[in-house]
Amino acid sequence: MDRIIDLGKYIEIGINALEKNFSFLWSAIDDSISWTVDQMNELLLSIPFVLFLGIVTFMAYYAKTGNKLFTREGVKKGIGLALFVVSGLFLIYAMGYWEEAIYTTTLVLVSTFIALILGIPFGILSARNKTADMIIRPILDFMQTMPAFVYLIPAIFFFSVGNTPGIIATVIFSLPPAVRLTSLGIKNVQSDVIEAGRAFGATENQILYKIQLPLAMPTILTGVNQVILLSLSMVVIASMVGAKGLGSIVYQGIQQNDIAKGFESGLGIVILAIILDRITQSIANKK
Repeated sequence: MDRIIDLGKYIEIGINALEKNFSFLWSAIDDSISWTVDQMNELLLSIPFVLFLGIVTFMAYYAKTGNKLFTREGVKKGIGLALFVVSGLFLIYAMGYWEEAIYTTTLVLVSTFIALILGIPFGILSARNKTADMIIRPILDFMQTMPAFVYLIPAIFFFSVGNTPGIIATVIFSLPPAVRLTSLGIKNVQSDVIEAGRAFGATENQILYKIQLPLAMPTILTGVNQVILLSLSMVVIASMVGAKGLGSIVYQGIQQNDIAKGFESGLGIVILAIILDRITQSIANKK
């Protein structure tokens, strides 16, 4: 069947124009992300395993218990998560995938940071401006329904292969929950609380930063949790464009039909996902 509209051709022309006219921008982004990832990897890998294990275990325990660290109630709440963190990270280390786990953690942390830096302001804008909300929501729908593999094509085109295209694709895939849940949290703040703030002479910025954002924080933190989990779900796909980490081991297992390698690296990703999920969920519940 003959085409009536060759939409893909026009998209390709547009992407070629962006690559040609803004090559300096893509180069700057690539250099910045690559430098950040390399520095963070070096920092995390320089920490001895036992010390790293202790820090993460304490973070998980404190997130679960809050100020009730050494009380009977606190120990009862936090000991299960602490034991899982110790056993899970030790299992990754014992299987020989510690370095890859650090690479994966770095990929997730950098992607999450970028997604939140972009997503939270757009979520605030969407909550406070109806016109912006009408524009942003269809874009988020498009981003969430587009297959994740499609994001790799322009990412490779602009940034070649390596960690940068993997992180860019991960950011695009994980950004919508940050925007949606920030907007939802602010919209759900009771109107009488906002009116009370205005009655006491608060400016719009004061209402945002001292009333709406603090009250919306549990919902925003739920968005952070979702961004982290979606970033982790992208690590295997990101490995197809050269991103390092456990995802690349899973991809090797698929290519080599190596069940053992695929299972072990996949289990490592699951352990990291559960640890990050439980920590961020505990923080959100405390809020």
